[in-house]
Amino acid sequence: MNKRLMILGSAILILASCNCKQTVSDKYEIEPHSHAKPNQAVITHLDLDINVDFEKEIIKGKATYKIENNDSKQIILDSKYLDIEKVEADGVATDFTLSTPDEVLGSALVINIMKNTKTISVYYNTTDKTEALQWLKPEQTADKTSPFLFTQGQAILTRTWIPIQDSPQIRVTYNATVKVPNNLMAVMSAENPKEKSADGVYNFSMKQKISPYLIAIAIGDIEYKAVSERTGVYAEKSMIEKAHYEFADMEKMVLAAEGLYGKYDWDQFDVIVLPPSFPFGGMENPRLTFATPTVIAGDRSLTSLIAHELAHSWSGNLVTNSTWDDFWMNEGFTVYFETRIMESLYGKDRANMLALIGRQDLAEQVESFKNNPEDTKLKLSLEGRNPDDGMNSIAYDKGYLFLRTLEETVGREKFDVFLKSYFKKHAFSTITTEKFIKYLNKNLLEPNKIDFNTEEWVYKPGVPSNASVIKSDKFKDVSSYIAEFSKTSVVNTEIVKDWTTQEWVYFVRNFPKNFTKEQMSTLDKSYDLTNSGNSYIAMVWYEQSINFDYRGNDVDAKIKEFLTRVGRRWYVSTLFKAYKTNDKVEEALEIYKESRSNYHSVTANTIDDILGYSK
Repeated sequence: MNKRLMILGSAILILASCNCKQTVSDKYEIEPHSHAKPNQAVITHLDLDINVDFEKEIIKGKATYKIENNDSKQIILDSKYLDIEKVEADGVATDFTLSTPDEVLGSALVINIMKNTKTISVYYNTTDKTEALQWLKPEQTADKTSPFLFTQGQAILTRTWIPIQDSPQIRVTYNATVKVPNNLMAVMSAENPKEKSADGVYNFSMKQKISPYLIAIAIGDIEYKAVSERTGVYAEKSMIEKAHYEFADMEKMVLAAEGLYGKYDWDQFDVIVLPPSFPFGGMENPRLTFATPTVIAGDRSLTSLIAHELAHSWSGNLVTNSTWDDFWMNEGFTVYFETRIMESLYGKDRANMLALIGRQDLAEQVESFKNNPEDTKLKLSLEGRNPDDGMNSIAYDKGYLFLRTLEETVGREKFDVFLKSYFKKHAFSTITTEKFIKYLNKNLLEPNKIDFNTEEWVYKPGVPSNASVIKSDKFKDVSSYIAEFSKTSVVNTEIVKDWTTQEWVYFVRNFPKNFTKEQMSTLDKSYDLTNSGNSYIAMVWYEQSINFDYRGNDVDAKIKEFLTRVGRRWYVSTLFKAYKTNDKVEEALEIYKESRSNYHSVTANTIDDILGYSK
C-alpha cells in the first residue's frame, strides 16, 4: 500500500464521516502529484513574509493563506524538505502533522481547522535540501561581486520553499514582503521595483490568480533598463546593456501576440537574465520571465525563446494545464504561438526553420522512447512518477505539430478565431485535455463539418500519418552543402556568410554517419566552430565532436569549460547523453564531478540519472 495513503488513512476516514457539504466539491481534478484535497478545503490567497539569509542559505518566515472550507476539519498543504515550526488557524496555534516524506512528492502537511476558519499561517524555514532554491556564491555570477539566489518551481518544487497546495489547478493571488541584504534587489513574479530599496525590504503584489509553480523570486545585485513602457530587462551590471540590445524587440513581440490572440492581461512583460546555472532556457513566471544568459548571442538570433515565454502569457499562465498529465496543453500551444509570433515579425522562412528543427527533435524523441511508446502520447499518465518525466519534445513538438495540422486542415483564419475565443473563454482558469477536446469539437470541428483524428493525436503513441509536412527552402540549401562537402571536403565560405543560427544548427546536426574527423577539422579551421560565441551552435558542435571523436582545436577543454559554466539542462543533458552513447561515461564523470556543484537540482537530478551518478 502507498505510504502516503497509509499515513493519511485516518485523516481520510475523518473527512469521509464529516458529512461535508458540496459547495466546492468536484471543482478540482484528482491530482496524483499533490497531497492537497482542494475539494475539501482550498487556499485562495497567499501573504508571504520572509527573511532571506545568504550567510545561512535559508529563507525564514511565514506563509498566511485565506482559505475556502467545505465544512472540513482539516486542510492539507504540500511540504518538502521544510522545517515547520508552528501553525496557526485564524491567529491561534493549532495542531498539525507531517506525513512520512515521499521521495518525489514530499510530505502532506495536515492542519487542523474549524469549519469557520478563514486563515491559516505556517511558520517555517527552508533547509539545505530545498530543491527549488539555488544559492550562488559571487564567483558563480556574471559580475562575481555579490551572491545570488533564484527559484525554479515547475513542476512541483514550489513546495520546497513555500508550504502550499502545489497543484497547477489551484490558482491564488499573492502579496509578499521580502527582506534581503541592503546591497541586493529582490524581484518576483509580481509587480516589481525598478530600483533598490534603502533598507533591503521589498513588497510585492500579484493581483491575478496564478498556479503555485509560477510563484518565483530572484535576488542579486541587479538593475533594470526599460525597453518600452511595459517591457524591460533586469540583469547584473555587466549584462544589462547586452540584454537590453538582445531583447530590443520585446514590445514588438507583445504587439504581434496581441494582434493574434487578444489583449496581454499581465500589465508588464519584463525579463531577468539570470546567472548561467539557471536550468532552463526560460521560465514564464508572470510579469517576469526568467531567462538563461545562453540566449545572449549578440545578434538577436536566439530571441525565439523570448517569444516562447511571452506566448506562455496566454497558454500556460492565462489558461493552465489542470494536471501535469495535461502538460502538452501548456507547451504545445506555446510552441505553436511562438512560431506564429516569429513568423509575424521575421517571416515564414525563419518560422519554418524553427519548426523543422523542432520536428527533428520530435523524431529523435520518439525514437528514444521506442521501448516506452506510451510516453509518446500527448495525454500522459504520470501517477507514481516525477512530472519532470513528461517535460520533453513530445509535449512541445508533437503538441505543436497537432495544432499546426489542425490549422492546415481547417484553415488559418478559422483556427485563429477559434484560438482567440478559447483563450478569452478560459482566461485565468485551468483545463484538462478532455475539456479542450470537447471545446474543440463543439466550437471548431463540428460547426465546420470537419472529421479530424483528434483521439489518435492525443491518446495514441507516435506521430499520426496526417501530420503537417514542414518545408524550408533555406534548409534545402544547407542540405545541399552538407552533401557537397561530404563528397569533396571543399569549404564554401560564400554560402555561409549570411546564415542564421538555425541554418548553422541544422548544418552541424545533420552530418552524415560517414563523416570523418578530418572533415570535422577542416570545418573547424574554416569556421572556428569550437570557439563559437553562440551557445546553441557551440552545443551542437560539441555534441558532434563527441559523436565523431573529434579532438582538434582544444575542443575537449572547451567542452569541459562549457559544461562547468552552463547549467541549462537541455544543453548539458545533450552533451552528457552523447558521452554515454559513445561509451565515454568515465570521461563524462570526470567532468561532472567538477561541474555538478554549479547546477541547479533540476539539472543535477537529470544528469545523475543519465550517468548513474550518486554522491
